[in-house]
Amino acid sequence: MKSELEHYITQTRWFGGKGRKHTVTDVRRVGTLSAAAPADHPQPCVGIELVTVEYPGSGEHEVYQVPLAYYGEEQERLEHAYVGSWEDPDLGPVHGYDALHDRAATSLWLEAFVEERADEELVFHRVQGHDLDLTAHSTLFSGEQSNSSVAFGEDSLMKVFRKVTPGSNPDIEIHEALTRTESDHVAALYGWLEVPGPGDDPPLQLAMLQEFLRTASDGWDLALASVRDLYAEADLHADEVGGDFGSESHRLGVATGQVHDALASAFPTTEWAQADLRALADAMRSRLDAAVDVVPELAPHADALREIYAAVERITDTVLVQRVHGDFHLGQTLRTTRGWKIVDFEGEPAKPLAERVLPDSPWRDVAGMLRSLDYAAHAVEADVEVDEEGRKQIAYRAAEWAQRNQKEFLDGYVEVSGRTASGVISPEQHLLLAAYQADKAVYETVYEARNRPSWISIPLGAIARLAESAAQEEES
Repeated sequence: MKSELEHYITQTRWFGGKGRKHTVTDVRRVGTLSAAAPADHPQPCVGIELVTVEYPGSGEHEVYQVPLAYYGEEQERLEHAYVGSWEDPDLGPVHGYDALHDRAATSLWLEAFVEERADEELVFHRVQGHDLDLTAHSTLFSGEQSNSSVAFGEDSLMKVFRKVTPGSNPDIEIHEALTRTESDHVAALYGWLEVPGPGDDPPLQLAMLQEFLRTASDGWDLALASVRDLYAEADLHADEVGGDFGSESHRLGVATGQVHDALASAFPTTEWAQADLRALADAMRSRLDAAVDVVPELAPHADALREIYAAVERITDTVLVQRVHGDFHLGQTLRTTRGWKIVDFEGEPAKPLAERVLPDSPWRDVAGMLRSLDYAAHAVEADVEVDEEGRKQIAYRAAEWAQRNQKEFLDGYVEVSGRTASGVISPEQHLLLAAYQADKAVYETVYEARNRPSWISIPLGAIARLAESAAQEEES
């Protein structure tokens, strides 16, 4: 069973250990889901398996959730989700399939949420206020990277966390808080699944069930469409094109500010003093030093980046910190007929859970969105094939689109945000925002160097612009 699971998970999009030497050292079943099987239509027994992956020589390990649908006979319809066949100590000879690909299996989760099942193995929590549709068929989403999501018709969406850690998952925690405040900018939480911890230990949260946003369009896709519209209209400015995104960026800024205010009300806040700001700058410098080793093209900008980080240490006012999104970009937003919705509050996936729930400055989220808007403009630019003169024109228009939409997002944010005085960003907040943008761009260079070398010019160009802007402000 271990070898079959090891082979299977290394082929998935959500396995985070690709490229590293690894081995499966343990498989533990934490619960089962089953239903009475009609004679003419066998139902599976679902085993919720936790697979421990160790990385030899590093002392590191990860735990992945792999729910398996077990059948006594082979299921040709599930061949694409086949994991393996073996002798199970509880079930006998079985054929195992990834359960999230199997409608007969996923219906068992939905039934358990309706019943609010709670026992020593599994506890299905419900947030009251919505009646679930038990007749809805499930559809597994194919595009996700770190988790797996299953839609039940147009009624609800279940997100199954693939990499799991004991403790409260921030995605569940924040969605529950914002649902109870009736926030307009998140999908309502309907429930979540967890395994109780032994004694006083924290639970292991495995999945969440939430509102399905049936009219939603991905924010990243909408931004790219707007940029393409601009490039197709060679004689028009960004605010003159039919696909202008400026008003959407403004509304997204408003939604972000309102969500930050709601989070500040729902969770404790604190303040960073100068010692905390020095620690923040030190962490940014450490990430830069490590990035220069991976991306030598960063070296000419390193001194300017260090100056941006050093400016954070000169902030004398205390800085309010609170719960934030932590991994905010256009891909974490959905545009619906009822406005913008923000999704995936898990934080940066690579960070340990203990770090992802720590208070941080809301300006980190703002910086993430500003970088994402810049990325949208230049990602389309990278795909346009034109001559040298045309390249200069496209570069100008990319910068115009990015600047317009970044300004509109910031204007919308400060219009409602409780973090600015009279809708004005203070000089200290500008310093913090610049540092977060630079830190994010440094991260992006490492990502692109390892995954999409042809796109590395996007974050490098942003770093050059940030360094030039910081130098001009210093001179003035």
